[in-house]
Amino acid sequence: MLRVNRTVVLLLLIACSSVFLLFQLYYYRKYVNKVSLTVKKFLALAQRYRLPLFLADTAALKLLSQDALRQRDRLVREPHCSFLCTGRPITSFALHANLWKYDPGFLLAAEQKGFQLLTLTGKDPRLASLDTLSGEEIPLHFLLRLHDYIIQVVFLYERSGNYMWFGALRLRADTDRSFAPFRQLDYGRHAGALDRQELVLTVLDGLDVRVPQNVSRFLYELRHARFLECRYHDARNFLQLYPEDSSPQSLDFRRKVKTLLHRVAQILTKLDIPFWLSSGTCLGWFRQCSVISYSRDVDIGIFIVDFRSDIIAAFRDAGLSLKHKFGKVEDSLELSFLSEDVKLDIFFFYEDGDIVWNGGTQAKSGRKFKYVFPRFSLCWAELLELKVRVPCETLDYVTANYGATWNIPVRSWDWKSSPSNVRENGVWPPSEWAELIQVY
Repeated sequence: MLRVNRTVVLLLLIACSSVFLLFQLYYYRKYVNKVSLTVKKFLALAQRYRLPLFLADTAALKLLSQDALRQRDRLVREPHCSFLCTGRPITSFALHANLWKYDPGFLLAAEQKGFQLLTLTGKDPRLASLDTLSGEEIPLHFLLRLHDYIIQVVFLYERSGNYMWFGALRLRADTDRSFAPFRQLDYGRHAGALDRQELVLTVLDGLDVRVPQNVSRFLYELRHARFLECRYHDARNFLQLYPEDSSPQSLDFRRKVKTLLHRVAQILTKLDIPFWLSSGTCLGWFRQCSVISYSRDVDIGIFIVDFRSDIIAAFRDAGLSLKHKFGKVEDSLELSFLSEDVKLDIFFFYEDGDIVWNGGTQAKSGRKFKYVFPRFSLCWAELLELKVRVPCETLDYVTANYGATWNIPVRSWDWKSSPSNVRENGVWPPSEWAELIQVY
């Protein structure tokens, strides 16, 4: 058997490693040059046409940690691409559409610089209503391609709830699917809603770029940004069958609900407690893009893991009086407040395997009830000019609570027997009633 010469093997390994490292260096420099050239050209155009944009790329912003910023000074004297070279063939920017008048000259100048363009448009939801079901076309996304590198520009539009909205990316039948790696884009899988961002100007990889002042907060919001538009078409069909009550009493109720919901949002946002529209309030948004005028209350849900002991004090300090407190944090907690003559019911939800549930208590008997829902995630929506959360799986949520006939109004409702998902859940021991059944 031939003996292997160790020196020859070592030399071969060194040669292979050197070739691999040279290839990596070549590829890295080529990639860095591609990114730097593309982003630099784009930012120069953006500055020329005064595009009010900021860096919104998730991969790049994740690199803007405090550790990364501390290391930047050590890297500044070396050829580098520390933040914009993320390994992805895309960099995403967001544009404040209300601060920029659409200028077709920008697109022409981009073409002259070698960019290939794809403009994606959609209906303006701000113009949609029960009377007008579709708005005019507005730009939602610009995709600019240069050297097989993509710049995505996401248009942010101001909505009446004082938040910024961006649209879903919908490809038309004649769209070139090979234009960009669409599945890798940060934005476009669904519509989204974000709070207004305070921006700061910084230098990244030698380029002047605006970024969110609170990067961590922006990335958190983006992960939970999915937005559901009101179903105007279905709502109009519903209201044609069951016309809205336009009496002075009903109009006054809607005004009071709007005031109450805005106050609730302020209180719970300050406490950092997420909530969503539940029960009849959720049904009203989903079914008729409004509130159910004969319900006479507002219903919201909160996961019990988000409970805070100072929540009652916070509502009282805001001028709401506690009407009742049922249950305890470990089981079937429920709070009810009164604002003017409108009742606010807060249902706390408990997770249990593949379901979630909230409890109910009958004050005079101590009987307990459980309302069971399939698990759900939360999305943003708009109701009464307020950005609010709703279950993303709204149809499943509403159907669980109101059954398959949820689209038929029911004015006579017994909370102990009418809901499709109600279950008997025992009785509170009489010795604990003083603590667990408090009515004011």
